[in-house]
Amino acid sequence: MATMASRQQGGSELGRFLRARRDQTTPGQVGLTAGPGPRRTPGLRREELATLAGVSIDYYTRLERGKETRPSPAVVDALARALILTEDEHQHLRSLAAGAADFGPMPTAPERTVQPQTRLLLDALRPYPAYVISRTLDLLAVNPSTLALVAGISDWPAEQRNIARYLFLHPAARKVFADWDDQAISGVARLRAVTATEPDARDLADLVGELKAKSPYFAELWERYEVKGRRQDGQKIFHHPDAGTITLSYQSLLIEGSAGQRLGVFTAEPGTADHAAIVQLDGVAEPRAGRFSVEPTN
Repeated sequence: MATMASRQQGGSELGRFLRARRDQTTPGQVGLTAGPGPRRTPGLRREELATLAGVSIDYYTRLERGKETRPSPAVVDALARALILTEDEHQHLRSLAAGAADFGPMPTAPERTVQPQTRLLLDALRPYPAYVISRTLDLLAVNPSTLALVAGISDWPAEQRNIARYLFLHPAARKVFADWDDQAISGVARLRAVTATEPDARDLADLVGELKAKSPYFAELWERYEVKGRRQDGQKIFHHPDAGTITLSYQSLLIEGSAGQRLGVFTAEPGTADHAAIVQLDGVAEPRAGRFSVEPTN
């Protein structure tokens, strides 16, 4: 059965999310006047949010402090309306509330093994960069094209290759990604989303602790507690030091039967300069097995 500590952790995560969103919702956004006198925060006061959501200030305070962990769906929806949450944020709040009230068994560490047939698929997709990524943005397996495209990530041992770590800690990342700031915000938001269902996940806590200690900007974004759903497709622009600017389409697919692993692929139309650049990068990529995948670590 879930431990009391696990329930308290889930409740605290629910409270942290509510506090972060309350702090970033101004009275003007919800039709309130700021009123006379100085405010300690530009966001809503607890009593203002409680009134908007139709709950008592005592009940809301207990929610935010993690002492109340089982809000009803109606209360969750009322809080979402009062805070003007996006659909992604609303769903995150629902997941946090469900997780905080869960009495089920503690989750085990997710399996990091990538199935052999999936590794073969990565190689078959060349010259297109393809990879398998975990729910915490670890690159569990990649083909050589991916290592060539994400310049500099192969400088690190395979077990350290993580997209969030690369974005915030690798000196090449800001040059490689044309929209680095958007990528950074989205990466943090995706990690934050994991806390909805796994508030006490050790691998996530270790990664977040490392990045908060080494990157003040990551720490700032983490405290902002923004949540975004994962886009399944779109385009990304890379500024590669050798191949120049490359615009690629991407597709992300959930791998059935895995612990949240996803297959990602970057593509370009044959005959275009972008496709030629990918072929060029794949041709100089090192195909050694040691650079191909990550061995399971637990």
